[in-house]
Formats: sequence, structure tokens, C-alpha cells
Amino acid sequence: MKRVLLIEDNDANLYLIRFILESNGFEVMITKFGLEGVKLALQEQPDLVIMDVQLPDINGLEATRMIRKEEKGKDLKILALTSYAMTGDREKALAAGCTGYMEKPIVPEKFLAEISSYL
Repeated sequence: MKRVLLIEDNDANLYLIRFILESNGFEVMITKFGLEGVKLALQEQPDLVIMDVQLPDINGLEATRMIRKEEKGKDLKILALTSYAMTGDREKALAAGCTGYMEKPIVPEKFLAEISSYL
């Protein structure tokens, strides 16, 4: 069973993404905060981290940079998931260390295909 860490603060998005993942056989760990997400990512070493960009404490790009600074975080797969879809946002996410970038709202079939491409 693949393990996914979902770092998302919006309850509706959290419910939907968790439902999709669990319905497709993934084990899902959840936090709504970037700092806690950094800690969990480094401790748990999930197969994939899904990182919301806008979080209540630190943003997802800063959390990604913090993960990448640690030896245990250098090879983690991190997918930035955001409703911010401005020109250059994909490049900013990749420059921060994200493995990939996906825009909200998600389409379940496309979301699963994207997730699978990292696993």
C-alpha cells in the first residue's frame, strides 16, 4: 500500500482528496499545517507528499524548501497542489523543490493519473 502525506487546510479539498486516495488503496496521513507537514514528511518518509501552497502557518513552498534542506527529504516526491494558477507559479514551485505541480480544482481521473506518474 502506497503512503501519501496530504498537507491541505481546506476541509472540502481535504475530504475529496482523501476520499479519492483511500478509495484507490492509498494510506493517507493528513495535516493542515506546513510545519507539522515538514515534521511528518521527514519522520514518516511517505511515497508522496501532496503539498497545498497556501497554508495557515507557512506556505507550502517554504515547507518544501525546509524538507529539501534535510538529508531525509532530498528524495521525497512532493506534488504542489494549488488554486493559484498565475503565470510563473509552476516554475516557482519547481524551483522550491517540488517534484510536480497541479492546479485546483482537481478532476478525480486526472488527479489519479498525476499521482500515479510520481509513484
